[in-house]
Amino acid sequence: MAGAGSAAVSGAGTPVAGPAGRDIFAEGLLEFLRPAVQQLDSHVHAVRESQVELREQIDNLATELCRINEDQKVALDLDPYVKKLLNARRRVVLVNNILQNAQERLRRLNHSVAKETARRRAMLDSGVYPPGSPSK
Repeated sequence: MAGAGSAAVSGAGTPVAGPAGRDIFAEGLLEFLRPAVQQLDSHVHAVRESQVELREQIDNLATELCRINEDQKVALDLDPYVKKLLNARRRVVLVNNILQNAQERLRRLNHSVAKETARRRAMLDSGVYPPGSPSK
């Protein structure tokens, strides 16, 4: 992709050079990626909700197993199963934390992209470019 950042193509198919071309290219790329980022964010949110529900179900099952174990006349050794459930719960919580951190990073990235897009759009609209950038 050598030179991809130095020129873009206008709607008519003619190259647009300079900062305006880079901005058009960047905006097009961002608009192309935005739906995928939003879809990923919604999927991560859905997985996090199901992880929370799973954790609650594991807690309920562990509590019920402990209660059954205490109520039984015949001694059943349910402790290994309770430990397995608690271990599964711990892993669910760990995955949920990882997903939460990834979603937060994704949210911050999306915010930064939107902020940069707005900044560049304002620069294009005003015709003012930062110092050191090539002029129109």
